[in-house]
Amino acid sequence: MDIEGYVKRCLNNKIPENKIIEDGFKRITEIKTDISEDIAKEFVNAVISEVKTINSYKSIKDSKLKYLLDCIESDVKMGEMGGGSRGEGDFFIHKQIARIIESTNQNTIVDSREQDDGGVVRADSKYTVVAIDGTHSRLSDFPFLAGFHVCRACLRDVFVMGADPVALISDIHLADDGDVSKIFDFTGGICAVSEAIGVPLVAGSTLRVGGDMVLGDRMVSAVGAIGVINDNLPTSRVRAEVGDVILMTEGSGGGTISTTALYYGMFDVIYETLNVDFLKACKSLIDNNLLKYIHVMTDVTNGGLRGDAYEISKTATVSLEVDKDKIYNLINPKVLDMLNKLNIDPLGVSIDSLLIIAPKEHADIIMEKTGAKIIGEVKEGNISFVIEDGKKIPLIPEFREAAYTPVKKVVEKMKPSTEEFEIMKEKVKKSCDDAIKKKELVKELLNKNI
Repeated sequence: MDIEGYVKRCLNNKIPENKIIEDGFKRITEIKTDISEDIAKEFVNAVISEVKTINSYKSIKDSKLKYLLDCIESDVKMGEMGGGSRGEGDFFIHKQIARIIESTNQNTIVDSREQDDGGVVRADSKYTVVAIDGTHSRLSDFPFLAGFHVCRACLRDVFVMGADPVALISDIHLADDGDVSKIFDFTGGICAVSEAIGVPLVAGSTLRVGGDMVLGDRMVSAVGAIGVINDNLPTSRVRAEVGDVILMTEGSGGGTISTTALYYGMFDVIYETLNVDFLKACKSLIDNNLLKYIHVMTDVTNGGLRGDAYEISKTATVSLEVDKDKIYNLINPKVLDMLNKLNIDPLGVSIDSLLIIAPKEHADIIMEKTGAKIIGEVKEGNISFVIEDGKKIPLIPEFREAAYTPVKKVVEKMKPSTEEFEIMKEKVKKSCDDAIKKKELVKELLNKNI
């Protein structure tokens, strides 16, 4: 419960302050059962005072400062756009983020414009790789699993750039009523992976969600990883070449598959996700000096193979052609059985396989050291395809990743029409343009002060 958001909505709707206090204190005491009505009313009254003060910035006379403070809304909500849902809408948001970032990338080797999950900068004669992943939002009540899987995810993002991870960092925000044990459980999950793969957790941050304003026990968190490339080039998506073969290791899923198992009551499937096989496969490639033979590595996560193939095709201007049966044979049988029973598209959900693109002549040694199998080939074009029963079917992402919980199956029915989506894209792009203008304005101010 966001008390500040509740008060803002009420004031915007011209609801009298005494009514806001009377209704608001009841909402607070539903969650905070150990405080008195008087304190709850005093709290709501203080929030009203703060919100009114904050809103008064709109009347300040300094137009430049007002412009900087004012977030000009796009009129497009995160959920409407599919933000965070690893589909077409989310990819569009990330492209806009890259537009803001690109002017900072003069010294980067791989940056956000290439849509890789990890970024690369040169440090002397070596490359440094950094990546960060947010915890799966539906694992808030299962902090150990959340820490375990988000740690694996950020390490994957570093490994697939061809880097050897050297350190981990964490960030956890726990809402005001969250039990402190969640912090420890989350950290324990991180360290289970950390110790298994030999990469230390060296720093972090612990805060509350929304400070005093958000009641409840919701946890939001992230883990980042830093790695180093010593002698090779980054294995980024842009390096895919026509004629390369596409290889994939078995995928048992991570946070997404665990969430599916939890919210459909298929709890035994969670065991299948508790491994570091992906990380060990990458480590084997590094230890056996095989990265020099590999053009691209990625993890099958962002909206499943549909999303990853789409991003590689657009980034490298190539067509990935993959065989459906060969892919399904490389999905953990228990995981695949669950997905099929629940009518969840295995190609549109994160299965956490290692995807490798390399010249055909090096495929045998790569398969020997990783257990990967060939699933397809890179060809000319800019759209990827899946081969099913001899037919080529476009392999493109949906508006959101495959709906993998009961709630997501309902949300999937709310996706916008093609026309509505195009209108939203224009609004989002305009909002991004405004952020870039603000950035340039502050750069001018900074230059004057130097």
